[in-house]
Amino acid sequence: MQRTFIVFGFIGLFLISMADVQGQGERWNVARANEWYTKQGWLRGCNFQPSTAINQLEMFQAETFDAATIDKELGWAEELGFNVMRVYLHHLLWTADREGFKKRLDQYLSISSKHKIKTLFVFFDDCWNDTAWVGKQPNPKPGVHNSGWVRDPGTMLYRYPDTLNTLESYVKDIMGTFKNDQRILLWDLYNEPGNSGHGDKSFALLKSVFNWAREVNPSQPISVGIWTSNQQFNAYQLEHSDIITYHNYSALENHRVMVDSLKKYNRPLICTEYMARRTSSTFQTIMPFLKAEHIGAINWGFVSGKTNTIFAWDTPIKNGEEPKLWFHDIYRQDKTPFSLEEVKFIKTISPRQEK
Repeated sequence: MQRTFIVFGFIGLFLISMADVQGQGERWNVARANEWYTKQGWLRGCNFQPSTAINQLEMFQAETFDAATIDKELGWAEELGFNVMRVYLHHLLWTADREGFKKRLDQYLSISSKHKIKTLFVFFDDCWNDTAWVGKQPNPKPGVHNSGWVRDPGTMLYRYPDTLNTLESYVKDIMGTFKNDQRILLWDLYNEPGNSGHGDKSFALLKSVFNWAREVNPSQPISVGIWTSNQQFNAYQLEHSDIITYHNYSALENHRVMVDSLKKYNRPLICTEYMARRTSSTFQTIMPFLKAEHIGAINWGFVSGKTNTIFAWDTPIKNGEEPKLWFHDIYRQDKTPFSLEEVKFIKTISPRQEK
């Protein structure tokens, strides 16, 4: 997603003082979190958007829900040895057609489960375009990374007073419907809160979504990933997440510093975004480290398509010509890989028979 690079040494400054008291609707204690994690095996996969969808809305709208492509591409993921996908939702899908939306989520989960892949759902997101609508989505802008991706809820939270009530009903309905569904690995409540200039204005929603999730009390853990140097956000996220998730698109040395800072909380770690070839965050350098540390490895991008994430965040190519060095993604839509060596490496480090 869109970001500024940070050197991650700051996290060690935060010592969580909240007692880990276990009870209904409360944060999982360390023992429960680690017991859950040991049952998962080594988690590896990607942030998944089918190549035929430009954003979260196009992925799950009735008119454009492409079960055939999802099935095909998750089959490719299974062949690679991937066992988890991170998938974004949007509340406008629920407001427009709540029962149909939940039916399509169930259909997606049935497809992913067939391929032995668990899902990590993301509710809110502060990245990319502010304006979102149901219906026909925009065509990709040639050579522009995530030209059609949309925030949720974006500034509509401040412009429409009833939005917060709608978001609460949405989160509680979706999470309540699937709270005991074993096909769901984890609930990622809010992607990169404060991004896109939202800053501290996102803090109230961050607190609210944690409270709503605790009221539902799902059987799956909840988390919000560390991604920035904002001390207020990081302290709160670390204090309230059952499992610690984080983003890092830097080279191995910087990634290692971040992991060392997070280890002191004694909770399971899952990297929910990494792999940007231009910044030396690659499969060959990062995956072996994460596997050795038993940290979940979820890279950005899978099949090159409407999201245009083969192009870098800040370097558009106006004529849309394929860059020599892809930024994200693994396959073209005909299944030819950007790098055959990468694919061989991923299959070697992620054997399909490993659980």
